[in-house]
Amino acid sequence: MENEENDESDDEIEVTAKEVFDKLVEAWLNEKFSPDLLETKIQLVECMLAQVKELEGSFESADKDLSTSLQKVELERVKFVIASYLRERLKKIENNVVHILEEEGKGDTTKLSAEELVYAKSFSKNMQSHLNTLALDQMPANMQTLDQKKQIPRPNLDDYVFIKVLEKQDQVVLDPEEDPYDLEATSQHIVRFKPIAPFVETGSICLL
Repeated sequence: MENEENDESDDEIEVTAKEVFDKLVEAWLNEKFSPDLLETKIQLVECMLAQVKELEGSFESADKDLSTSLQKVELERVKFVIASYLRERLKKIENNVVHILEEEGKGDTTKLSAEELVYAKSFSKNMQSHLNTLALDQMPANMQTLDQKKQIPRPNLDDYVFIKVLEKQDQVVLDPEEDPYDLEATSQHIVRFKPIAPFVETGSICLL
């Protein structure tokens, strides 16, 4: 009886870990194909890192058989997804750091994890310090009166993305000059990112 309970418990843990990993893969693909930085899914990352640490510890005492080798291959896949997800986010932070920090100062929502916020502020400070070392009077005349607000790099929210609808959405305005459009579940479309961005955040639409 006790063994049966343990088996059930192991199955539940395995299913939960797979569900978390599937969600992390979805978050990774969304981040990879989104022109804008999305809300952090750091909880998924931390959960999977805990699983990775636990599995790596179990390998030390496990026999080197085919099952262990396959688990190690799968573990490397998990680590690749985690690293790629975090790398995609850092790249966007560095490319649009001023804009991102501006957005972080608005409202109560945040897209950055605590660690990312610290990194973004440090990166912005170092970048500004570097720019300050460039004397404007040494720059060409047409660059001495730059409007900093206009020169801030920002993501292009009008970029087109390939989407899959996970949950049906009625009367979505994809273009202000056209009638609203029903997005059927499982259907796929190429659309501008901006109109469907809220649905990506809620998980009712994913990017491909």
